[in-house]
Amino acid sequence: MPSPRKTKSPARARSRQRSKSASRKSKSRSRSRNRSTPTKNESSNSTSVTTVRQVSTRVSRSTTAAFQEKASVTPVRQPSLTTSRVEQVEEKITTHLKPKMSDKEKESPKTKTKEFGGPIGTLLLIFLLPLTLYYVNLACRKGKCNILEVPKLTGSLLQFVDMEATFIYLGWFLFQAVLAVVPVGKVVEGQPLKNGQRLKYRLNGFHALLFTLLCLGLAVYFKVPLTVIHTKFFKLLTTAVVFSFTLSIFLYIKSRFTPSSMLAEPGNTGNIIYDFFMGHELNPRMGPLDLKFFCELRPGLIGWAILNIVFLLKAYQETGVFPPALTMVVFFQFVYVADALVYEDAILTTMDIIHDGFGFMLAFGDLAWVPFLYCLQPRYLLETRYDLPWYCLAPIAVLNIIGYCIFRMSNLQKNEFRKDPSNPAHAHLETIPTPSGKRLLVSGWWGLCRKPNYLGDIIMAVSWSLPCGFNHILPYFYPIYFFILLVHRERRDAELCRRKYGACWDRYCERVQYRIIPYVY
Repeated sequence: MPSPRKTKSPARARSRQRSKSASRKSKSRSRSRNRSTPTKNESSNSTSVTTVRQVSTRVSRSTTAAFQEKASVTPVRQPSLTTSRVEQVEEKITTHLKPKMSDKEKESPKTKTKEFGGPIGTLLLIFLLPLTLYYVNLACRKGKCNILEVPKLTGSLLQFVDMEATFIYLGWFLFQAVLAVVPVGKVVEGQPLKNGQRLKYRLNGFHALLFTLLCLGLAVYFKVPLTVIHTKFFKLLTTAVVFSFTLSIFLYIKSRFTPSSMLAEPGNTGNIIYDFFMGHELNPRMGPLDLKFFCELRPGLIGWAILNIVFLLKAYQETGVFPPALTMVVFFQFVYVADALVYEDAILTTMDIIHDGFGFMLAFGDLAWVPFLYCLQPRYLLETRYDLPWYCLAPIAVLNIIGYCIFRMSNLQKNEFRKDPSNPAHAHLETIPTPSGKRLLVSGWWGLCRKPNYLGDIIMAVSWSLPCGFNHILPYFYPIYFFILLVHRERRDAELCRRKYGACWDRYCERVQYRIIPYVY
């Protein structure tokens, strides 16, 4: 038998083989950690592991080759300390600026839709409106009124400029501004803005009218020469035009520093001329004074009534009597002005306040166009001394009353419904619901046509011109212009409502088919 020291048992031999194999595997693993290629001493039972390592090696080699190829084209340069800091600063600036820019764009996107013929059309209007105002008034002079004859200017242009007239107009504007901020009358909130804010407005317009009449009465009592306003009519008109341009320029410059959430959508196109005309800022304010709300009803509208009263005083001074036709027109127009100030809160829901910006269009219209053009009929009756007998004036008065009733009752119905749609007094009114929660009236006055208040306005405008007779077309310039204005305004409002209410507005138009005049238009 072989010696026990020389001879090994099969079990012991297999155990030693397993230990040697395990030792080789551990060494192989340690070598594989230090290099990416497999060794030749790996055993055959590790084939799957070897395959995975080979694939990994190929990927690593291909990545390395690609990197080396890219590096050969664009050599990598280690950034210096200064370059690194500059890049960090640029990254911080970009990080801070990008969100702010996107927020601004989100709050106030540029408006693409343009009205009034766009920049070219508005540029023409900026010059044509003042020229029209001068032309119409120059066509009506003492003893001669003919709009078809081009008025001839005699003398220097200085006849339209006067320091006294300038002080009178500026004093009038400041006087009404002071009355507007006097803490008298209730304070109400306007419609919510884009940022959810509700601006507050003091409603003391009727108080301002009464106080102005009191001052006017005292001036008459103490024999202040008020008829100088008639004498300096064209000089006051020039001051109003220049002041309107100056105010519009100031408003546009101010709007450039206004937060984007306070800009008006129609006047936010990026075109200077168009935005200047339409108004860039929605609600410009100076302290407690809201400039747009103030100009809409105070200096121009009350100024219109005061001009009419001065014309009536001038007629009395010349003839010793108050002419019936002139007196009736002055009274009707005064009631119209007083109505606007009694229901002053109604303007807070109009397109002028909630949609249009305060630019040249509204500034010129409020401060120059309204007072110096709307007084055309009384001025015509004064200059021509035209009059009508009472039996002709009586049916005209009835027509004016009908127009006023339509105007006031339809506006009251709309305003009361807006304030409290759930009021039982409105239970009989039919409406169309909209996704925004608002309801569109389709019965009552607002079931006859979409703008019954415009119908009343037009009827009153005609009744103010009829006492002037039919010898000249000039007194009818106002109702013709006003009809065109309201037709265009209704179209603008309809387009806004179509964008706002969508299919609900189409249903409304199917239900209420006529725009302003039932069964006609």
